[in-house]
Amino acid sequence: MNVHYTPEAINDLNRLREFISEKNPYAAQRIAGELLEGINKLKVFPKMGIPVSRAPDPSMIRDLFIGSYTARYLLTDEQIHILRLWHNKEIERGL
Repeated sequence: MNVHYTPEAINDLNRLREFISEKNPYAAQRIAGELLEGINKLKVFPKMGIPVSRAPDPSMIRDLFIGSYTARYLLTDEQIHILRLWHNKEIERGL
């Protein structure tokens, strides 16, 4: 399986890194690496994320939890498309 990132997911990753690096550049690099490492596990275990029940087809749209972060992805027969990335507190605040 190949993993592809949407432009929105790339922007999300850059936004998260920039936000964290304002306080701690080392932590920003570490967290970005952890996110990418977690996402790469989908190549071997593509269904490890939890189906998004409100999606039109929950078997295809899934959330992968990586520490305090969520990666939402679309699973097709041959590819994984990372749709968005966010810190879980962003959802709590309604962002």
